[in-house]
Amino acid sequence: MTLNTMKELAEGASLPEPLPAQRKLRGADMVQKCWWLLIPIIIVAITLAFLPSEMLPKNMFSATILIIVAAAVSLVWALLQFLAISKVEIKAQPSDESTALSSGAGDEETTARLIEIYEAIYEGAESFLRAEYTICFWFVTLFSGIVLVLVMWGTGWNVPSGVFTALSFLLGALTSMASGYLGMKVAVFSNVRTTVSAQKPGWTACFNTAFRAGAVMGFALCGLGILMLYLTMLAFRIHFKAPEDWRYLTECLTGYGLGGSVIAMFGRVGGGIYTKAADVGADLVGKVVHGIPEDDPRNPATIADNVGDNVGDVAGMGSDLFGSFAESTCAALVIGSSIGVSGGWDAMVFPIIVSGIGIFVCLLASFIATDLKPVKGESQVEEALKIQLISTTVLMIPAVYFAAASYLPDSFDLKATVGDDIFTIKPWMATVCVIMGAVGGLIIGLITEYYTSHSYSPVREVANSCKTGAATNMIYGIALGYKSAIIPVLVLAVVIYGSFTMCDMYGVALAAIGFLSNLATGLTIDVYGPVCDNAGG
Repeated sequence: MTLNTMKELAEGASLPEPLPAQRKLRGADMVQKCWWLLIPIIIVAITLAFLPSEMLPKNMFSATILIIVAAAVSLVWALLQFLAISKVEIKAQPSDESTALSSGAGDEETTARLIEIYEAIYEGAESFLRAEYTICFWFVTLFSGIVLVLVMWGTGWNVPSGVFTALSFLLGALTSMASGYLGMKVAVFSNVRTTVSAQKPGWTACFNTAFRAGAVMGFALCGLGILMLYLTMLAFRIHFKAPEDWRYLTECLTGYGLGGSVIAMFGRVGGGIYTKAADVGADLVGKVVHGIPEDDPRNPATIADNVGDNVGDVAGMGSDLFGSFAESTCAALVIGSSIGVSGGWDAMVFPIIVSGIGIFVCLLASFIATDLKPVKGESQVEEALKIQLISTTVLMIPAVYFAAASYLPDSFDLKATVGDDIFTIKPWMATVCVIMGAVGGLIIGLITEYYTSHSYSPVREVANSCKTGAATNMIYGIALGYKSAIIPVLVLAVVIYGSFTMCDMYGVALAAIGFLSNLATGLTIDVYGPVCDNAGG
């Protein structure tokens, strides 16, 4: 927003018409009050999932029911969270000096400024992603042809394998693009509403608005990723009917992970560079050249900075995590494809089952932050987010155990990745591998928080080192960064060694699935940060 625009607003610009997104949606109140209706749906889904296959209708697999219901519940829950956010109108509320959005400005003038800034950020983010995804589309189209030719050539000109791999590549790329674009839309939609909610008394409304914005991204991405991956598998299964051919089915699915990774590269690197360039540029022109505070509305580069938060930290991160999810899931399916011969379809898709159960766990745990133990003070914000990570990890332990006992055979043989050894694997061993990954991810998250949160001594020590100059600050900061990597590296080493010892590379793949088993909660927390950052200025 330029100085001339602000001057016009100060002189009494007319209040713009409400945006379509600003209008209150019908039925939002009913949706907000009836979230508990999802609980019996979850109970029914879990009950159906654990029924023996012979008790289900013919050709209806319990794993299929669980995965599809989990994806559907995830998407519905994301929609419900979006409707709850939509209840917040973009309208400045009468407030005292401590909560006023603009000193000395009337409610109508403040509302006009909110809408204008909101539209500017939305237009900037939309323009960036449109330009970026146009390049991505042509690149993916060209690269899919290369994948088609190379796979056909590598498999002795097997046309179905080449076509299926290229199709899964396209689906993975398009799903990743959709995830990033959805994240940007939700973040921009929620930023201004978080600002408005901050005017209300207490911290609950503001926190819940930003937290629900993250939940929309987290659950929508997980639900969409699982649904697209599993439907692709079911479609390929029409061609690869025999269990002995499912190995080729999973090999064709590797294109899905590759497609997600390609878009993650564009989104994370391209969006990240734009984000940092806009951030540093805004700081330089504001603080250094004109001597005004960071995020000052008189600095037009502030809009570019806010746009960067949405396209890099939200859209780019969403594509990045989707790529990680797709890669780890496809790797586990390829390595464990031989399980389908002895254990059947349900056993082979066990990695996707873990992700599906993780959706239910994350959904139930989200009520802790918004309903059971709402945030009522600044000191409780960090605690609420930390409880989300801990609770989902703890709940995943029994959930994974029952899933492994229900879907995996009592024992199955798996050929070693290197050599001719045969591993006899039991459900409890697969459970331990997943749990090692989940607990390892929690430990790494808590260690990261310790070294980056202002609540603990490392960050405060870095701040104190600034008193003696930039040199000591840089030296201390770099040394602290090296120190912070020690425990995560050791945790990764223990997880990899333990899982490999029990289940060879299949165990390592399951551990990677464990790391991402509470991805919906992790994404919720990740998006929460940029939304609050934009809401603050």
